[in-house]
Amino acid sequence: MKQNVILVIASLLSILLMTFHLTDDIVRGMEPGTLFDLIPVPILAVWLFGTLVLTKRPSGYVIILLGSLLGLVIPVVHMKGTGVGGTIAKSPGGFFFIWTLYALSVTSFFSVLLAARALWEHRRRRAA
Repeated sequence: MKQNVILVIASLLSILLMTFHLTDDIVRGMEPGTLFDLIPVPILAVWLFGTLVLTKRPSGYVIILLGSLLGLVIPVVHMKGTGVGGTIAKSPGGFFFIWTLYALSVTSFFSVLLAARALWEHRRRRAA
């Protein structure tokens, strides 16, 4: 499978997992569910645009790289301090919440690696 196709799939999975996670934050009351919680919508839309429309372009790789780095920040925010063990882990849907954090971490990190590699290869081709 081509690297670019894998990057698109990994990025789309990260976006999907991010929406699941943001929804779960609101359902659990970690976020109030106000207009302020719609801020991620344009960010995710730009990330989706970079993934689907700007494929194979440096600008698309940069957008995917930045979006994926953002996806890596979410688990760090939840794991710092007391973490997500205990109350969240034992609550209904706790398994899905924690699984989403891990899956988001994996797909985001994989997307960061692939986007960085694609940018590096694009730079190398232009220099040659």
